[in-house]
Amino acid sequence: MTETVDFAYDPFDAQVMADPLPYYRTLRDEYPLYYMPQWDTFALSRFEDIWQVLEVNDGTFVASEGTLPPTTVLAKHNTGPVEDPPLHPLPFHAVFDADLYGEIRRSHSAPLRPRSVAGLADRIRTLANERLDLLLPRGSFDLTQEYGGIVAASMVCGLLGLPDDLAPQVLAAVNAGSLAEPGVGVEVAAARPNYLGFLTPVVERRRADASGDALPVVDGLLGYRLPDGTALTDTEAATQMLCIFIGGTETVPKIVAHGLWELSKRPDQLAAVRADPATNVPLAREEMIRYCAPAQWFARTVRKPYTIHDKTIEPGQRIITLLASANRDEREYPQPDEFIFDRPIKRSLAFGRGQHFCIGYHLARLEIDVLLTEWLRRVPDYAIHSDAAKRLPSSFQWGWNNIPVEV
Repeated sequence: MTETVDFAYDPFDAQVMADPLPYYRTLRDEYPLYYMPQWDTFALSRFEDIWQVLEVNDGTFVASEGTLPPTTVLAKHNTGPVEDPPLHPLPFHAVFDADLYGEIRRSHSAPLRPRSVAGLADRIRTLANERLDLLLPRGSFDLTQEYGGIVAASMVCGLLGLPDDLAPQVLAAVNAGSLAEPGVGVEVAAARPNYLGFLTPVVERRRADASGDALPVVDGLLGYRLPDGTALTDTEAATQMLCIFIGGTETVPKIVAHGLWELSKRPDQLAAVRADPATNVPLAREEMIRYCAPAQWFARTVRKPYTIHDKTIEPGQRIITLLASANRDEREYPQPDEFIFDRPIKRSLAFGRGQHFCIGYHLARLEIDVLLTEWLRRVPDYAIHSDAAKRLPSSFQWGWNNIPVEV
């Protein structure tokens, strides 16, 4: 598909960054495989197409150029397949193909597996109530940052060996790293020195003294050996922790705050969830994830020819999978622009699919459950000041950074 005179889509365009949803509908209806010649990249917008592409795990699609390549990368058109980056110094593991990526991911994912995550419920509940103890007497505060934001950042600090009192700084650093000027995109590499300022000292301290409480994320990375037998340096190990550091901090607060806002607009739905939280909070959680998840897209570079919608995408070209568009696809979800707390959801792409499925999926869902449950238990009435809510510019994390609430 090529551009038309009356429609053009570019995820880095200022108008798209301000509100991508109308563009997604046009893409789904008229241009399900949309080509952006300036980036030599195709955009996929329909749920089923993205579902099928992301389940391919035979080396056809790789993330060698990053899962969120900025415009500086996309502007350079490839003339053939892109190889994996060199092992030394080791970049973020998501840029490697299946075997190496999977090995490094498994080395530090133990505390994020279902059984381990289930044991974190009390910790999340304690953090949520500590925040509510502080915030509720104030009467008004920021629902995104001051409630869910601090809880999620505190959980990340615990997983990565950082003290809880750094949670506000971690939250601020991650929020800043997602912002982008139109035409540029999220340049993760530029933010990494700031992130690594938190993470590298953790690795250094743990390497020097591994006594005390278990720290499986860091310990797993320190014990890992690359295929050539070498261990990770402190910076390399810290770099592999970025997915937990970033994704674990910014996604859940935006889903919870936005979801509570949507419930407040629909008193009947809010009353139903509040009346039977054990049954209805998990239902509302899944609809909030579908409707409110802030991540917009992820990219892959094609390594083997792939044909879809009668077009063969050649090695070196890219595909961006518009997950946020898939979440609003009427082919999968009837009345997709309506928030329906008990909507039947059989399949979801909000946390990805296949090789790059979100490492923190189980923890995120538990955090949302607990944050919603404790809020509804302790807050009998609340009002969102919608005029003061803010979505800051980002080609990737189109979420509500600030949602003022009065209780």
